[in-house]
Amino acid sequence: MPETEPIAVVLTALPVEYDAVRALLGSLDEVVLEDGTRLEQGRLSGTDWTVALAELGEGALNTAALTTRIVSALAPECLLFVGVAGGLKEDLRLGDVVVGTKVYAVHGGKQTPQGFLARPEVWHGSHRLVQAARSALRDLDGVRAHRKPIACGDVVLADDRSALRDHIRRTYNDAYAIEMEGSGASHAAHLGGGLDALVIRGISDLADAGKGTADAEGSQELAAGQAAKVAVAVLRKHAPRPRNAPDAQEEPRPGTGAGTGTGTSTGGDTITFQGGTYYGPVVGKITRHN
Repeated sequence: MPETEPIAVVLTALPVEYDAVRALLGSLDEVVLEDGTRLEQGRLSGTDWTVALAELGEGALNTAALTTRIVSALAPECLLFVGVAGGLKEDLRLGDVVVGTKVYAVHGGKQTPQGFLARPEVWHGSHRLVQAARSALRDLDGVRAHRKPIACGDVVLADDRSALRDHIRRTYNDAYAIEMEGSGASHAAHLGGGLDALVIRGISDLADAGKGTADAEGSQELAAGQAAKVAVAVLRKHAPRPRNAPDAQEEPRPGTGAGTGTGTSTGGDTITFQGGTYYGPVVGKITRHN
């Protein structure tokens, strides 16, 4: 892959999730990393993105380890985890999509004689990707989407009267969906130097005793397809960052005797953007000295 080729990694856990994304990408070539991890890779038509798609299997630990390897090998610009989830709110319907503004790891805490004391961990969805999702969803027909937090735990929740469901209701009350891999992918992205990352989940059940029936009736295929549609719409809206853009250069501090400054004392550090190209707003402060 050329160094100038912008890569978006799309991760899934289950075959049904992988197939839903793959169906929207067109022609793909298989890529095998040095450790044996396999992906399929190809251009997303109408964009500058090359998309690398992987099926990792279930669980946050597995996801964190494999995501770290993939990010290290491919150096992507952004990362999406796309799949299905259980719904936690009464206003959700099967096939709805939750775009994760936050991802909670729900099992951290301390058990004491007085009860369980939660010690939450949370990862925020990339601002750039959340904004791209908000914009993309305004023009995306046939998708009922929610921009809300997502709970993540190493358990399949199929009981709306369980202690875990009550714990989530009390401690992570704004969570709209529960799944198993988002915290692993989000943490790996964080360790990768603040890589833009977003979790996108289609609702395939309501995290209750009806999960088995819903799955048997095709709810996972429906939910995975809707989540994949949102993921591709986000990538179409979210343009790669400009390549080979000149970096801002820092002038030497006064008194160092280096650089090409005019010799005027500023009383502090100075950053010059002379000869640069601006790709967004620049915020600064001018301090005048007598």
